[in-house]
Amino acid sequence: MQSQWAQVESVYQRRADLIPNLVATVKGSAKFEQDTLRQVTEARARVGQVAPQASPTTPNDPAAFQRFAQAQDQLSGALSRLLVVVERYPELKSTTAFQELMASLEGTENRIAVERRRYNEVARTFNASRRRVPTIWFINLLGWDFPPKQYFAAQPGAQNAPKVEF
Repeated sequence: MQSQWAQVESVYQRRADLIPNLVATVKGSAKFEQDTLRQVTEARARVGQVAPQASPTTPNDPAAFQRFAQAQDQLSGALSRLLVVVERYPELKSTTAFQELMASLEGTENRIAVERRRYNEVARTFNASRRRVPTIWFINLLGWDFPPKQYFAAQPGAQNAPKVEF
């Protein structure tokens, strides 16, 4: 469980490390889109504040897990808005640096999805096994506290694609 949680944290950190380079690249071409760039930077900063608080015990603490997931979801939303802005700048999309950053970000987002799925599978297995007999008998008899593990879920509105307006 802890090793899978570490994988989730690792891929989120990879994304957080890519974002300053992406923002700097976009900033050069999209000078007047400062509000979107500010939102991405602020969301990245919130992730930076929450991530050090995350630990191997975060999956055991529903509030800490929720804070972690919420910060990551806010960053995902800000990145989606940034990508909509980028659609307005064909010259930016053609630069090699931007293309490489986007390929890295796309790969990282795929890794995040894979690691979240794997974590959810491990959490589901743990949650199911803690309810099985005789495990539940021992937990109750010895007074152990094995709270169920939290799951990653899609953020509200994730089923709707961002609107691109020109």
